[in-house]
Amino acid sequence: MAPGPLSLIIIGIVALLIFGPKKLPELGKAFGSSLREFKNATKGLADDDEDDKKVKNDLDKKDEHK
Repeated sequence: MAPGPLSLIIIGIVALLIFGPKKLPELGKAFGSSLREFKNATKGLADDDEDDKKVKNDLDKKDEHK
């Protein structure tokens, strides 16, 4: 269940009160870079899994020819 627009506004106001208007953009930037780094790391893991499957399939094909 996704939060409604009123919930997001309340969360934004609370965050503004807690962190202040000067700190909020810095937190957003840090969150964005962390999210980007996490996305790249998980993409790298997925690519590694695909490479491992490809190597295993190649080895299986070589064993069948023997």
